[in-house]
Amino acid sequence: MVGIVGNILLAIVKWIAGIYGNSRALIADAVHSASDVAGSLAVFIGLRAAKQPPDRDHPYGHGKAESIAAIIVAVLLFLVGVEIGKSSIESFFEPIEPPNLIAIYAVVLSIIVKESMFQYKYRLGKKLNSDALIVNAYEHRSDVFSSVAVLVGIAASILGGKYGLEWLVYGDPVAGLFVALLVLRMAWKLGAESIHNTLDHVLHEEDTVPFKKVVQNVDEVKEINELHAREHGHYVIIDIKISVDPYMTVEDGHRVGKKVKKKLLEQPNVNDVFVHINPYGPEADQKDGVNLD
Repeated sequence: MVGIVGNILLAIVKWIAGIYGNSRALIADAVHSASDVAGSLAVFIGLRAAKQPPDRDHPYGHGKAESIAAIIVAVLLFLVGVEIGKSSIESFFEPIEPPNLIAIYAVVLSIIVKESMFQYKYRLGKKLNSDALIVNAYEHRSDVFSSVAVLVGIAASILGGKYGLEWLVYGDPVAGLFVALLVLRMAWKLGAESIHNTLDHVLHEEDTVPFKKVVQNVDEVKEINELHAREHGHYVIIDIKISVDPYMTVEDGHRVGKKVKKKLLEQPNVNDVFVHINPYGPEADQKDGVNLD
């Protein structure tokens, strides 16, 4: 909601300043901020959906709604980047006048507000372990970079008009083109990462070490045969195979499995655990065993 309100206000301010200040780059930046409103809405809806409890059709929860929301944001960014680039290129073939100082004031305000919004959302995303929120935070950071480019372009264009340097007057549309390329790059990077997370991505080996240490502290566990932690938005689901004493009763094996599951569920980002029990021994068939969910 902070992102939505902030982007609406910034888009209005930059659009008005771009019109009255005669700055194509600032108008392009205003469109960029407006697209962030749609992006923030998509993330907000995705986060709300991801918080829904598991049901019959979604026994693993709704965590992937966050990744889907992040993909929507990336697509929106890409479309905006194409539109901004097209508008900036067209301006090179039309008569152009340098912007007014009001455009400078609006860009400086945008840089300050956007950097503050990035810091707030990024820290909140890290705290909640939310990919979608972090993605949305980086939209604000891309806006900071684009606004800095716009600031340079507008300043160059104003100086060009003041001192009669015609080539500097085109600094404004050049800045708009730079914004477009920056937006397209960000859209590609964030979209690829979100799609990767959607395709049942598992944590890398080094990221599962804390989970393995927790399981190894359970005395009855002789060996961890396999551990996969699948990412589902802001939480993970763990599939683990452990070996126990082969002469242990079924009831005791079940008790060990429940202890392992309880220990893992105590970790802050673990939502569910599936334990597979194997008999310990060099000749034991580790593919067979008892599942405990």
